Amino acid sequence: KKMSDLSKKKKSRPTLFDFNGVSMTKYFTDNWDNIQSFKARPDDIVLVSYPKAGNTWVSYILDLLYFSQTSPDRENSVPLHERVPFLEISIPGFPSGVDELNSINSFPRIIKTHLPVQFLPQSFWEQNSKIIYVARNAKDTVVSYFHFDRMNKAQPEPGDWNSFLQRFVDGKMVFGSWNDHVGGWWKKTKTRSNILYLFYEDLIEDTEREVSRICSFLELSSSTDLKKEVTEKSLFNNMKHNKMANGSADEVLDFKISPFMRKGKVGDWKNHFTVKQNEQFDEDYQRKMRNTDLHFRTVL
Repeated sequence: KKMSDLSKKKKSRPTLFDFNGVSMTKYFTDNWDNIQSFKARPDDIVLVSYPKAGNTWVSYILDLLYFSQTSPDRENSVPLHERVPFLEISIPGFPSGVDELNSINSFPRIIKTHLPVQFLPQSFWEQNSKIIYVARNAKDTVVSYFHFDRMNKAQPEPGDWNSFLQRFVDGKMVFGSWNDHVGGWWKKTKTRSNILYLFYEDLIEDTEREVSRICSFLELSSSTDLKKEVTEKSLFNNMKHNKMANGSADEVLDFKISPFMRKGKVGDWKNHFTVKQNEQFDEDYQRKMRNTDLHFRTVL
């Protein structure tokens, strides 16, 4: 009930504030002590991304790889956000991500998070849990984030496209700066072998190839048939029509404004950026990314 109240009240959207150098809202910091003291397990799989980079997509793939054969009814009866709980979320009137994770009794636990690398609970490093990071090019990310914030009542008011884009460039987004996020996790892969760094664009280009990479990393001896089946089920149009995966089971999302699964393409930014916005964005991007060997494709 609380959630439908929340969606009626415009004023109940949270405000952004600085949290240890990263912009956040209370829905992701209210449970901070419990998040930081979270007890990881060695068989946990942590799925990390900046918002709107394909986290839901990869979580669906992982859930199918692990559970589609043993619990085939799961994908059509249990919402994805319950199968893959969101570690840091804490909205009054709902179980927190930590509580949901602590009550899971099917293993491995697949854990969703958008935390920047410096905020990941220490326990995951101590247990050497496997971590999959999904990165998406900045231009498509900001477009997707804009439409998401328009329809998600638990996010700050997005304002118009131009001011939203400026906020993105300034790093004043929930979960902070895109550059810091993708760059921080990329840097961590240089010193830790328990991280697989995936690109959304690669997943779009050849899903089956990336599913195979995921299986190798997780040491899953999945059959070719299963990989094909998972690839097929996780196609954008199939997921978009799966009520347990497309966000329609999530009460903070207003589908009258925009679908949660909107396009699932590479290059949609061209429909939003003006020539001037694109030039300014590129200039800022090149300055921020000049010292990294991390490269993205903005078209396929």
